[in-house]
Formats: sequence, structure tokens, C-alpha cells
Amino acid sequence: MPPTIQWVDGRIALVDQTALPDLHVVTVGTVEELIDAIRRLAVRGAPALGAAGALGVALAARTLAGYELAAAAAKLAEARPTAVNLAVGVRRALAAAGSGPEAVLAAAREMLAEDVAACHAIGRRGAALLGELLGPGPLRLHTHCNAGALACVDWGTALGVVRSLHEQGRVEYVVADETRPLLQGSRITAVELAELGVPHRVVVDGAGPSIIARGLVDAVVVGADRIAANGDVANKIGTYPLALAAARAGIPFVVAAPESTVDPGTPDGAAIEIEERAAEEVLVIGGTRFTPPDTAAWNPAFDVTSADLVTAIVTENRVWRPRG
Repeated sequence: MPPTIQWVDGRIALVDQTALPDLHVVTVGTVEELIDAIRRLAVRGAPALGAAGALGVALAARTLAGYELAAAAAKLAEARPTAVNLAVGVRRALAAAGSGPEAVLAAAREMLAEDVAACHAIGRRGAALLGELLGPGPLRLHTHCNAGALACVDWGTALGVVRSLHEQGRVEYVVADETRPLLQGSRITAVELAELGVPHRVVVDGAGPSIIARGLVDAVVVGADRIAANGDVANKIGTYPLALAAARAGIPFVVAAPESTVDPGTPDGAAIEIEERAAEEVLVIGGTRFTPPDTAAWNPAFDVTSADLVTAIVTENRVWRPRG
């Protein structure tokens, strides 16, 4: 698997995540093309979006400056509203614009390297935490959506924890929710787990809480798209029911994310804007509509899990227990 996102000959090369499990790499040469790739989820996952934001500014800085560059950066930062990393990446790269295009590219590349290092640190710290909470034996883990290498530059956050545990021989199996409506769990997470040789099972989203209630899971480990200052967590829709089930079952619910996902400017989950995506993603499957013509849909991309349901938030720098 090539890197999720990289700079190649003055363009941005992306693994097209809408095509998975088939592997296609697409290249974009303008901010407009990158915004389209972000909105159609060719690139997705909070850390990967941060890298995309930074590289997008580097792309724009090759032909734009001053007000025009700032305007392009602002448009890029707004391409998806919930994940904070996209705007963080844009801001960091734009801060170097006064020193010229090469300085912007250097800042973006630095962000990519930092993401890889952060994910490895998150993996080690998360594995150590689960060992502390659950002991040294093989673990049965549950995850939702995709927070692996393809959601980052490399390695992964939630799946980074799984990878670290797997290297230690401490994973019995992973339960991956399919993640409707776009099936990131079955199309992406299952692909990554298969490549790693990690035993896993895919379940429909509605089965996830029941699997936990039946005692088939030791811990839930998920990523995050934005973490509020009080510890409330926005992640892919369907995360909240897993947190409720974990609390009822008395098992750990752990969030793995880089520090850049923690947004001190967002006081709590109520202040997080939840992206509403096209109704057709819910109503149409494989080009066929399965509902009456006049049926409408809600399609929120994320939900918010309150801090009191979170056992720990693991970043590259710390273990934060927001319950108090």
C-alpha cells in the first residue's frame, strides 16, 4: 500500500479511498481538484485531512500569493467542517507563506513527518494503556469506521493501537463495524487488518452494541475527528451507540487521536458542527434506489460522544481521562 498522501513532482498523489478495496492512486494539481477529492471522500480521516490541507496550501503557493493565496486556503479549510485537522494543516502551512513557496512545502512535509511519528507514539501509548487496564493477555477489540494508515499519512491512530498490540501478539481478534452508508469499515479497515494478518470480523453497524453486550469484546478503540476542550468526542456516526454499550458492559472506551485533533477553541460537543452529507448516500445503493421516490433522509456524517462515556483519550503526548 503506498502512502495515503504524498507530494510527487509538484502534485499531490492520493490513494482514492472511494475505490477501495481496489487500489487507485489519483493526482491533483489544483486546490479546486483537492477540495473535490476531500468532499467526495477520496481523502478522509482527520490526520490525512490535516496533511491534505497543508499540501493544498503548498500547491496553491506555487501560483498564488497574498490575498489570493489566503482566499484559496480559506476555501480549502472549509471543505469539511467537522474534522479540525484540515483547518490546522491549512493554518500551519499558510504561516510559512511569507518565506515563499518552498518554505510552505517544507512546512507541509514537516507536518506529514510529524503525523507518522505521532501515530507510532499513539500506538505504543494506547497498547500500554490497554495492558494496564486489561492485563497482558490477547484482547478482543472493537473499532468503528477507519482510523488506520489510510486515515493518516501512515500507521494509524485507533488501528495504530491495534498494530502495536498485534506486534506484541496481544490481539485475539478485531470487530469492525461496516460503517454505513459508505462502508469505510468493510472497504478500508478490513483491508488494512487483512494485510496486517490480524484476525477480524465485520458486523453491520446495528449489531455492534449487541456484540459488546454479549461479552464478545474487551475494549472499544476508535479515532476522532474533533475533540472538544471538555473531552467530548466527534467521530463517525455510529460511535455514540458503541460508547453507550461499552459503558453498560463496563469495558474501556478509548479514543486514539493526535493532539492536533484536540480543539481548545471548542468548549464542548454541542459547539461542534456536524456535517450533513447528501441524502443519496443513504437512499441509493449501487446505483439503485431502495426507498419510495418521495422518501427523504438524514445523513449526518458524525456523532458526539460525551466525555463521561470516554475512558481515556490517547494522544502522542498523554493519556487524558476526561471522566475526571
